[in-house]
Amino acid sequence: MKKTNKSSGIGGQAVLEGIMMKNKDVYSIGVRRPDGEIEVHLSTYEGSGSKSLKKIPIVRGVINFIDSLVLGMKCLTFSASFYDEEEAQPSKADIALQKLFKDKAEKVIMGVTVTFSVIMAIAIFMILPYFLADFLRQYIVSDTLLAVIEGGIRLLLFLIYVLLISLMKDIQRVFQYHGAEHKCINCIESGLELNVENVRASSKHHKRCGTSFMLIVMVISIIFFIFIRVDSPILRVLVRVALVPVIAGVSYEFIRFAGNTDNIIVRILSLPGMWLQALTTKEPDDDMIEVAIQAVEAVFDWREYQGREPEDYEQFLDKPLELINEEEFEASEEVEDSRETEYASEENVEETTGELPLNVADEMTEEPEWEETQDIEEILEEEV
Repeated sequence: MKKTNKSSGIGGQAVLEGIMMKNKDVYSIGVRRPDGEIEVHLSTYEGSGSKSLKKIPIVRGVINFIDSLVLGMKCLTFSASFYDEEEAQPSKADIALQKLFKDKAEKVIMGVTVTFSVIMAIAIFMILPYFLADFLRQYIVSDTLLAVIEGGIRLLLFLIYVLLISLMKDIQRVFQYHGAEHKCINCIESGLELNVENVRASSKHHKRCGTSFMLIVMVISIIFFIFIRVDSPILRVLVRVALVPVIAGVSYEFIRFAGNTDNIIVRILSLPGMWLQALTTKEPDDDMIEVAIQAVEAVFDWREYQGREPEDYEQFLDKPLELINEEEFEASEEVEDSRETEYASEENVEETTGELPLNVADEMTEEPEWEETQDIEEILEEEV
């Protein structure tokens, strides 16, 4: 079976006891409910910005970054609703917001939450590293070296943050679902049938991961701050804040390019991000994989993407997974012969009962010239 070597275009994120998968404007949230059943919620999210803006490089990265934060928060809230031990009583602030904004109260709360999250992320990972590195300015003259040190501090803070949250039991399970998300996408893009066995054998690392995106942001920020210099300390802080959208947009373009390219240079540049995913992805159990599969199938036709028909998988059932990975998937002569036999048996059914099976009736509806072709072939044979 041959690897597709092209991005499926789908992405997602892990949520509480589940996974969100998104394909264009359609997304699904698969959650394992407390009773053990799988709940799949299907909806659409067009996001912000016009379609023309979403086609502009770098700008589309900024839009995608904001949309990911908003949709991610919305999906986390949805998944958490299944695990509320008791119906929480609304606070006075919630009641006030509900009266003030009415139907838009939820969107306002979501916007405030995302805005606060972005501000805190910029303060911790962009501004704080600058001030910590600036303490060394009296000992280090080179602005280039200071920019590299600032980037190293930024990366160190991110690693400490990930390590600390990974100690939480709930986050560990989220990281397992994160691994299940990657495994499903890798399984599809490797040309394999989407089932628990194949997903389990697939890699939990992926070049288009958000973890890799964060690492690329840090690396590109070092490059930007090496070449963009100002003398005023206040302007240095303002420049770092103002360049965040640009850095995010450039990082998005790299991740997007890496997800659609498989040459050796891109693979090498993607390695640090793949290594970092060892912290944010864990091996999922089969129950988690089942949730991920249902979330994927709700928004993405992986068979159409792979260019296959469901019955074509039968020829691979008895083959080892390693052999399937190396073979190019094509319809074999045996499959074609079996289909011809199927048509012959269906013609017999028509002669004896006067009725056609549903699948044959559908095919004849779509291709009315099929029966005429058979008649032409018989006439040609008689003339010969």
